[in-house]
Parts: sequence; C-alpha cells; structure tokens
Amino acid sequence: MGFLSKAVKSGIALKAVDVVRREAAKPENQRKAREFAEKMRNRRR
Repeated sequence: MGFLSKAVKSGIALKAVDVVRREAAKPENQRKAREFAEKMRNRRR
C-alpha cells in the first residue's frame, strides 16, 4: 500500500511541476514575478 501511495503522490507532484514550468515560461508571468521580487526588495529598505 505504501508503494502505491508514493507512486500516486510522485505522479501528482510531477504533474504539478509540469504546470509550474509551463506557467513560468509565459512572458506575462515572468514580468509579474520580477515586479513582485522588486517590490519585496524595496520593502526591506
């Protein structure tokens, strides 16, 4: 049973990583990420 649940979890994790990679490749999401990072950097100062 443990092997089966690990296989299912890893399959779900792989699918999630796939979605994240696909979304991260989009230019509008890269722009949003850069803006967010800049906002966080300025916040600390």
